Amino acid sequence: MSVLKSFVKDTFIYGLAVVLPRLINFLLVPLYTGVFKNNEYSENTEFYVVVAFFNVVLSYGMETSFFRFFSKHKEKQKVLSTALISVITSTILFAVLLFSFKAQISEALRINPEFYVLLVSIILIEALIVIPFAYLRVTGRPVRFATIKIINVLVIVGLNIAFLSKSFGIQGLQDVFTVSEKVEYTFIANLLASIVVLILVSPYFFKTKWQFDTTIFKQMLKYGLPIMVAGLAFVINENFDKWFIPEALGQDINGAYSACYKIAVFMTLFIQAFRMGAEPFFFNHAKAENAKANYATILKYFTICGALGLLLVTVFIDVVTPIIIKNQSYLIALDIVPIVLLANLCLGIYHNLSIWYKLTDQTHYGMYISLIGALVTIVFNMIFIPKIGFMASAYTTLLAYGFMMIISYVLGRKHYAVPYQVNRIVLYLVTSSTLAFLSYYYFEKNIIIGTVFLLLFLGTVIILEKKELKQLLSNK
Repeated sequence: MSVLKSFVKDTFIYGLAVVLPRLINFLLVPLYTGVFKNNEYSENTEFYVVVAFFNVVLSYGMETSFFRFFSKHKEKQKVLSTALISVITSTILFAVLLFSFKAQISEALRINPEFYVLLVSIILIEALIVIPFAYLRVTGRPVRFATIKIINVLVIVGLNIAFLSKSFGIQGLQDVFTVSEKVEYTFIANLLASIVVLILVSPYFFKTKWQFDTTIFKQMLKYGLPIMVAGLAFVINENFDKWFIPEALGQDINGAYSACYKIAVFMTLFIQAFRMGAEPFFFNHAKAENAKANYATILKYFTICGALGLLLVTVFIDVVTPIIIKNQSYLIALDIVPIVLLANLCLGIYHNLSIWYKLTDQTHYGMYISLIGALVTIVFNMIFIPKIGFMASAYTTLLAYGFMMIISYVLGRKHYAVPYQVNRIVLYLVTSSTLAFLSYYYFEKNIIIGTVFLLLFLGTVIILEKKELKQLLSNK
């Protein structure tokens, strides 16, 4: 139990470092939906879809590969320097490529040429800071990690408010930058914040003697490239809908869909917080005596917490929504929220299950699973969005992540069997999703009935897990 408490502590610290900044950044949604028209918000969303794609390409799985090899390799400084040199070199090469073919690439990506330099600058800096942040995590420096993350988001939020808020708009800053559209201010704010972060992490480029080990590099590349492909597939799963809807249904619809999708951010934040603490923990405790039993316990309580989050957001959605979305025109897509919440919970369970192929160095399986999910996402969106609208995207996301979760579990039983409490996990998943859907769709968001459902779920968990919860909460 002490190991699990250590896991909870690590997850809380590193999770806070990610969740708090993203939560603060989430507060920009009311500003954006109050200032931007639907089509402008869609343009903002499409910009960051491209950023997400290039973030995966330019890091090419090196972050997770760095965790793996830094944890198990005796010559840790060689691993660090090799990873740094690799990422810096590839970033320079990409910079030359992206700026050399500016017109062709911006047209292919449907990016306004006036935004292109901002786009490329952001993704290049994001690539450079990957390894320094990974180094902070793997060496157990949560305070420094959290401080830089929070500074980053405070700069972004502060500049957005300065540029866009009617109450606090600073004309001096606006005069410095010539923009064609208001949405460009959000990209400028992001770039300036990224530059600040690069300056703050720059000392970590000199924490080791610069030496490039070809053998280590080949091993890291072999391990990381399948993760990159899986990452690209994940970007497709997460963003293809926001890329295809503008073409199929128009930017106004995509703006509403993207804004309502943000309400499901609470589940996304929970998953990201978990991953920040879990990934180093899983690698560092892989050889522990009760490792598999601990992994099983962690998944069960992850599911409980995620299921509870699904119910909470769904039951109190009428309380949450007016705080987040200021323009009523965005609310036409609100019905996607419970489905997207459940889809992201399935994704979180998949991330838990995926430890088997990372610990057994069979990352190619993760690539295959993610590609299946991406194929489902592309095919079903292209077929059904024109027929039934944006709801098709929500159902497709659930279908894709559900498939990935089930496939990973089945393969994991063969290659790295963990004694997951499947009956309990399925019970909590089915119970919470059923109650959430009944509350939202059948009882039309009745908050009293929803609260009863919430208490019913909590009571079920307490009754079934009472004995184990006492052990986890005890000091023994």
